Amino acid sequence: MLVANPTILLVEDTLPLASIYMEYLNQENVEIVHVTLATEALDYLAKNCPDVILLDMQLPDRDGMDILRYVADQGLETSVVVITAHGSISQAVDAMRLGAFEFLLKPFDSSRLVYTVRNALERVHLKRTVHTYQNQFQERREFCGMLGSSLPMQSVYKTIENVASSKATVLITGESGTGKELCAQAIHMLSARRDREFVVLNCGAIPKDLMESEIFGHVKGAFTGAIETRNGAAFKADGGTLFLDEVGELELELQAKLLRFIQSGTFQRVGSTETVKADIRFVCATNRDPLKMVEQGQFREDLYYRLNVIPIHMPPLRERGGDKLEIAYALLEKCALEEGKAFKRFSSEVERIFLRHQWPGNVRQMQNIIRNIVVLNKGSVVTRDMLPPPLNRFKIGDSAAEEMERGANATFNVVAMPRSSPRSIRPLAEREREIIEEAIRLCDGNIVKAAGYLEINPSTIYRKMKAWKGSLLP
Repeated sequence: MLVANPTILLVEDTLPLASIYMEYLNQENVEIVHVTLATEALDYLAKNCPDVILLDMQLPDRDGMDILRYVADQGLETSVVVITAHGSISQAVDAMRLGAFEFLLKPFDSSRLVYTVRNALERVHLKRTVHTYQNQFQERREFCGMLGSSLPMQSVYKTIENVASSKATVLITGESGTGKELCAQAIHMLSARRDREFVVLNCGAIPKDLMESEIFGHVKGAFTGAIETRNGAAFKADGGTLFLDEVGELELELQAKLLRFIQSGTFQRVGSTETVKADIRFVCATNRDPLKMVEQGQFREDLYYRLNVIPIHMPPLRERGGDKLEIAYALLEKCALEEGKAFKRFSSEVERIFLRHQWPGNVRQMQNIIRNIVVLNKGSVVTRDMLPPPLNRFKIGDSAAEEMERGANATFNVVAMPRSSPRSIRPLAEREREIIEEAIRLCDGNIVKAAGYLEINPSTIYRKMKAWKGSLLP
């Protein structure tokens, strides 16, 4: 049984029939509450929410439709099964329009009732599951400076909220320009350390022979040029958060020292034997695949597992759907204000280009392109002729597949526009399959969750997947 301790409200004024129905369901491990009047049913529903309502429409005191309207008005998460006679089929149809799950036509046998009740319980279970996911992934367009309401970003926001209050080490992965530093800042700002330092150290931008000094500091005379004692990032971050960006660029010897630092909470300045204790929250990031680096001997396995306590992956912009336009409009507004320009929106053609482009440089690339547009042009609408490379280098006849192939072999992607010929029209079944498969992928293979966001029944997805296996579609 999908619903724990399911309850069924049976609204039936004919006692012999009510007894038969309850006998039919005797082996189903359900609790049945029986009432004979509509007023009794409404009194019960005012205080309880049964999983299923078996509703006879012909009641002595009121029309059963009043109960159905009450369920709809109150938004009760229950499945209503209407029981009707031959002469009341039109009424049953009206009930279905009001939200009834199914109707049973009298007379019916035990198997028909049991089958319908099981389906009704499954339906209410799925409905509640969807609501749970919706509550977990409440749509937010902005979060601690990050923009986007797509499902991948909702997952990132939720993870940040859950991990911020802990002391666990976080490893942020993602391509360049996806917002890894913003993610780290959000973790710090939502933590109890928000009033202390957030220290950023880019391990890929500092010469390797100076990296140890940048992290731990050094004493006077420790090396040529060390004319005075200097505190490093570890000392500055005491009580706060140390963000090591591109941590994969550290040399193996320094990785060993970083591991000891994280494990012991102590470090030594370069050239000193004095041990310094520091209370630090570590957040690290890399645009490379850390596991592959471990396999290639470029990154210590023990350090990887010490850093990867809480992994957060920042999705690339090409996988964020409508976020592209949300971010583009936010950047346009910001740049126009800073540059004193009048730009308010993008033309529909530019919007299509933005949505089709793969954005290999992610948000950073979009930010630079929009800044270029605003600085070099005038007007209130961004049009196609204002676009800089690579967005201005597209061919009308190009397909999305050709665009992606060029993007993999060129410095810039070439943006493809939809074909204008009727030959470019694709069968609806193909487009439907792509949408469903993409939803399942974004939900990490969870079909129930995908069905909830698509606003369809999971059984519909299962049925279509079964049909696809036997079809000639790819």
